[in-house]
Amino acid sequence: MLVSADRRTGRGWSSEKCFQPQMSAMVTDSSFAGRVALVTGGSRGIGRAVALEVARRGADMAVAYANNESAAKEVADEIQSFGRQAVAVHCDVSSQSGVESAVSSVRDQLGPIELLVHSAGIWESADHTQLTEERWTKMMDVNLTGTYRVIWAVKDEMIQRQFGRIVTIGSIAALVSRPAFMHYSVSKAAVIAMTRTCAEAFAPHIRINCVAPGLIETDMTSQLPQEAWDQMIAGTPLQRVGQPHDIAKLVCFLLSEESSYTTGQTVIASGGRITIP
Repeated sequence: MLVSADRRTGRGWSSEKCFQPQMSAMVTDSSFAGRVALVTGGSRGIGRAVALEVARRGADMAVAYANNESAAKEVADEIQSFGRQAVAVHCDVSSQSGVESAVSSVRDQLGPIELLVHSAGIWESADHTQLTEERWTKMMDVNLTGTYRVIWAVKDEMIQRQFGRIVTIGSIAALVSRPAFMHYSVSKAAVIAMTRTCAEAFAPHIRINCVAPGLIETDMTSQLPQEAWDQMIAGTPLQRVGQPHDIAKLVCFLLSEESSYTTGQTVIASGGRITIP
C-alpha cells in the first residue's frame, strides 16, 4: 500500500483507502453474469481493480499472476466472498507454455474464456545511453510478445464460439515522446497497433479495444520520484492522480454491450494530459 501526502492539499492519504470505498459502491449490475473472465496481472494495481470490478458485475474470474501468488489468492478470495467463482492461476506471459497452461487450467476449472483483460506488463526507465539489447528484448518479450501469447491462447475458441471481448492495457507513453522510457513506449505503441489490427482480423464476433492510462497510482508508478509526480499532476487538467478503479470502470464499459459498436479503439484515461487527435 502506498501512503503519501496529497499533492494538492498536503493531507495524508492512502491509495488503498481511496480505492476501497469506491469498490464497495460498485455492485451495480449483472452485465457479465454467466461469463468467464481472465485478467492477467490481476494480483495488484490496475489488474486487481479490473478483476474485482468485472467479477462484481457477475463474471466468474481467473486472476492470473506472475510472481505474487498470495496476493492473487487474496483477490480470488475477495471475489468468492461476493458469490462468484474465482481461481488464482500462475501465468508468466514471457513463456508460451506457461500461458497455454494457464489458459487450459482456467478452461478446466471455470469454462471457456469469454472476457480477457491483458494487464500484465513491466516498466523501467532507461535513456538511450543505458538501453542495452538485453533490456530492449526483455521489454518487448513481456509487453508485446506477451500480449500476443495471451491473445492467441484464447482467440480461436472465441471465434469458434462467436463471442469474445478483449481489452489490452497500453499507456499514454505510446502516444507522446518519452526519451527516458524508449523501449517501454515502443512496446506499448506496438500493443496499440496489435489491438487495432486484431479488431479487423477477429471481427465481427470478437471485439478488442485498448485503454491507455496516464498517471495511475500503483506499485509500478510508486518508483517515480516526487518531482516527476508533481510535474505530471501540474500538467493534468483534472489535477489529480488516477486510481486503479478509474481504469477498471472504463475497461468494464469496453467489455460490456454498452460499447457494442466499438472495436479497434484506444481510449485514453489520463485526466486530460493527453488528448487526440
